[in-house]
Amino acid sequence: VQLQASGGGLVQAGGSLRLSCAASGLKMINHAFAWFRQAPGKEREFVAAINWGGIRTYYADSVKGRFTISRNNAKNTVYLQMNTLKPEDTAVYYCAAGRSAEVGTYYYSAKKYDYWGQGTLVTVSS
Repeated sequence: VQLQASGGGLVQAGGSLRLSCAASGLKMINHAFAWFRQAPGKEREFVAAINWGGIRTYYADSVKGRFTISRNNAKNTVYLQMNTLKPEDTAVYYCAAGRSAEVGTYYYSAKKYDYWGQGTLVTVSS
């Protein structure tokens, strides 16, 4: 299984970025996906998650209303649209996949995800 995250970069505060996570080696409909992030000197934190069919989405309070997670199972890709970015959004963003039966309602828990991408750096300047 491979998860390839891309789309990070440098953006000014108030700007937008779209992250992509290309998955291979797994059956998309069996897996929930999530984005986590880790800022320098801080612990990894949950950002957003989406269930196998894309019907249910979950967000951390800090990004609710600004970020949107989506997926295209036919393209084996999960997205994170990030709008109105703030300097505090600066972090390495990781996509993760976990079997839906394992993730269950614990979509915010990194321990429930078996597969992780390499991370993509997002830097928001003030």
